[in-house]
Amino acid sequence: MRKSDRFVNERPAKDFPVIRRVKPSAVADWLHAGVMDTHRGGWASLFYGAALTVTGLFIHVFFAKSYWLLAGLTTGFLLLGPFLAIGLYDLSRRMELNEPPKLIPSLTAWLPNLINVSIFAGLLITVMLIWVGISFSIFSHYFNHNLPTFIDVAINVITFKQPTFALIYFAVGGFFAAFIFAISVVAVPLMLDRKASAVSAALASLRVCVRNPLPMLLWAFCIVVLVGFGFATSFLGLIIAMPIVGHASWHVYRDLIETNDK
Repeated sequence: MRKSDRFVNERPAKDFPVIRRVKPSAVADWLHAGVMDTHRGGWASLFYGAALTVTGLFIHVFFAKSYWLLAGLTTGFLLLGPFLAIGLYDLSRRMELNEPPKLIPSLTAWLPNLINVSIFAGLLITVMLIWVGISFSIFSHYFNHNLPTFIDVAINVITFKQPTFALIYFAVGGFFAAFIFAISVVAVPLMLDRKASAVSAALASLRVCVRNPLPMLLWAFCIVVLVGFGFATSFLGLIIAMPIVGHASWHVYRDLIETNDK
């Protein structure tokens, strides 16, 4: 889905950019654009998917015997997704301007707005660490302070032996995921594209979710499905899934944030 008014605005963003409303059908356009950009980006795009896959495998290899920590780190690491995908946003921006998608420049795309991107990344890391700590506490409490293995957790969840554990764990995890999604759905692309401050970018993301609740719910569901596919394939599916989500997120931003507001 491409509009004639899509261009890179070099001036700093206003504190409150104009938010567009879109139809739920826009989600299909975002996914299609993400697939097309992944194809056009080639190895540059796949590099980011491969990097996330390798990191996920590393976490699972080194923390396999501490499932409480493994679960927290794995899901917590994904909370950093909006920041980790900044290179993919830069590739989509370049392709939108009919420039070649080059990997090396995309690796430092955050430098022009270093302070605000760093502040936002710090927020995401803080939320991740808080979640890891809460994950540990939940596991410890419901398994009598004996930290369980993966088999222990799977048996308890599947047999409903610990239904309260499953309910609380996924409810709290869902809250953290929803919070990160709400403040970041367009925040990092906005900071990259228009040099917005971390605060105004986060507020813009919240306003996007308020003005477009159904499209945002559908988009969040698509992210969960794609990430779930990556998990189900022992992280290998993230090689493709992450670039699609990252590139599509750029188009989410371009559709929902007015680029020529005065």
